[in-house]
Amino acid sequence: MKILVPVKRVVDFNVKVRVKSDGSGVELANVKMSMNPFDEIAVEEAIRLKEAGKATEIVCVSVGPAQSAETIRTGLAMGADRGILVKTDSPTEPLAVAKILKKIVEEEKPGLVIMGKQAIDDDSNQTGQMLAALLGWPQGTFASKIVIEGDSILVTREVDGGLQTVKLKSPAIVTTDLRLNEPRYASLPNIMKAKKKPIDEKTPEAYGVDVKPRLEVVKTVEPGGRKAGAKVGSVAELVGKLKDAGVLG
Repeated sequence: MKILVPVKRVVDFNVKVRVKSDGSGVELANVKMSMNPFDEIAVEEAIRLKEAGKATEIVCVSVGPAQSAETIRTGLAMGADRGILVKTDSPTEPLAVAKILKKIVEEEKPGLVIMGKQAIDDDSNQTGQMLAALLGWPQGTFASKIVIEGDSILVTREVDGGLQTVKLKSPAIVTTDLRLNEPRYASLPNIMKAKKKPIDEKTPEAYGVDVKPRLEVVKTVEPGGRKAGAKVGSVAELVGKLKDAGVLG
């Protein structure tokens, strides 16, 4: 089984995000970028499935600027076999990415697509679901455990009432949650080997997809500072403060 893993280049989760002075967006100049954490979990799960003999090849795909090749290299250093970079300097929305991935899936014919449930830059949580709809494939979202049995994929997901396990028939789409696994660190020898692994470069136009944004960002502002809390000595005082704040009538 071939596994396709989409990965996205985002601002590193350890970096404090700053808004541009003109409010046009988030400051990306001289900011550390890395693979989206949820996508990193997806890559790790694909590698574990391959190590267990359930997969034969892992292909990392990224849609973004030329620097996204480094994100793919990270996946290759972890253990993926090859990469595909769809180069575009235009901001890409979930639907455009899903349309591009659909074309790639039709070319590569994977038995499973594993991807992060969301990206930490826009938190959209849409691409996996949109891709499943475009392909007409079954989907298992927010996976905390994945088991492959023949041509069936058992996906355990956390829901309000506990754990839910869904049985999907391959080919399928699975989106990963944080509890699925702990991604490995790439070793130095693997990082060096990853530089020699192939990355195919293409453009959205090659797939006939228009990536022009449908949404316009009017303004970006930083959240207001959080007010300090206060201690109360009794329930009556707490109720009084809630009434003063307009929380209680």
